[in-house]
Amino acid sequence: MDLLHSAGVQVVQYLQENYQGSQDWFLFISFAADLRNTFFILFPIWFYLCEAVGVKLIWVAVIGDWLNLVFKWILFGQRPYWWVHETDYYGNASTPVIQQFPLTCETGPGSPSGHAMGSAGVYYVMVTALLCLRSLLWLVFLAVQVCVCLSRVFLAAHFPHQVIAGVISGMVVAEAFDHIHSIYNASLRRYLGTTLFLFSFALGFYLLLKALGVDLLWTLEKAKRWCDRPEWIHIETTPFAGLLRNLGILFGLGLALNSQMYLESCKGKMGQQLPFRLSCIAASLLVLHLFDSFDLPTDRELLFYVLSFCKSAAAHLCAVPLIPYCVAQVLRRGDKKIL
Repeated sequence: MDLLHSAGVQVVQYLQENYQGSQDWFLFISFAADLRNTFFILFPIWFYLCEAVGVKLIWVAVIGDWLNLVFKWILFGQRPYWWVHETDYYGNASTPVIQQFPLTCETGPGSPSGHAMGSAGVYYVMVTALLCLRSLLWLVFLAVQVCVCLSRVFLAAHFPHQVIAGVISGMVVAEAFDHIHSIYNASLRRYLGTTLFLFSFALGFYLLLKALGVDLLWTLEKAKRWCDRPEWIHIETTPFAGLLRNLGILFGLGLALNSQMYLESCKGKMGQQLPFRLSCIAASLLVLHLFDSFDLPTDRELLFYVLSFCKSAAAHLCAVPLIPYCVAQVLRRGDKKIL
């Protein structure tokens, strides 16, 4: 593995030395590939244009990110920004110097890349949902994945083999959900059961290995030790932070899709009208942006996790049943006034 990691560090150095002028672009790509943008931007747009695709996006993103967490805990993947300081591979030779950036210091294990896996799964769903211009869209898909992979390597957050593994894993998860049709009419009980299973499995796996003397949060100490700036370490990048956020979104979607408000507003004739859909998209994007911009207290880790779950659930409860219900009421009153 040291040989593979050293080759990866050489790629990191090459990109940083030869594409320094593209730093802002790579930072933007990593920001755009974050799953947060799937939940708060892509989902409301797709959900109100094609409900099935929106629902599938959430399931692929949540299950894919959960699998990514499990893979990371099993594979114990290093990250370039701390590996170069702790390895004995270079012996008496000078340690390679690689730059760090505000998005470099992720605190979880590195393999496979969550950004690469998440973006591959999400964009795979969107491309396969569009029947027209599919050849062109696959080229766009490939270009996006290449940019995401280069971005993560440039920022020294991942080795090349980790981003490649992420892209392949993400596509496999998305393809698997092409054959799981039960997600489109899943009951609240199914959503609740899935949420509890995912949380229980992750927590149980963590506690079991901890009891055996294996600390799955071993990367936190490395991130704190080798990150150039303490302010670049964010609690949002810890394994349980992403897990609780995603589970909150899945549970919130389950509550929303099985609510009476959703059935009254989206399942009738009103739900088929373009003005209704566009109004819901605009209002949902605004409300979700407000939720996303609301910062949670980070001084107590457990409280942050609980509030993150509640915030995600509440955001999608507003975006799916509440907003379309309010929009439907406004449009109905407008129609009555015209008559």
